[in-house]
Amino acid sequence: MKINLHKKKFRSRTNSSNGEVTADTYFYYFQEDNMIWAHYSGGNILKGFLIGTQQRDGSLHFSYQHLNRKKEVMTGTCVSTPRINAQGNIILDEEWQWTNGPKSKGTSSLVEIIPEPQSEENK
Repeated sequence: MKINLHKKKFRSRTNSSNGEVTADTYFYYFQEDNMIWAHYSGGNILKGFLIGTQQRDGSLHFSYQHLNRKKEVMTGTCVSTPRINAQGNIILDEEWQWTNGPKSKGTSSLVEIIPEPQSEENK
């Protein structure tokens, strides 16, 4: 399923114990055609970036790098499968692997943060 991620905001739902992303990490995605990119920070992550492509089946294939609170640069690759949950939020189910450090694998899941609609008096 192809889902447009342009200007979508996400936070972590779950992560393997060997991952560094937490519920305090926020992702800001952008998309142009099949190119995707994002920046992320929060929790254990000072600053992070990812870039990749959306495949014909809708999956996302990307590489990422970030600077953690220990001031270590960490890098990896990820395949993410988007889906829509019952509440209408985009969920990104991910399988990732570090390409430096431990080179271990893990799984994680992100959930879209949908902004609250503004009332007429706040517009």
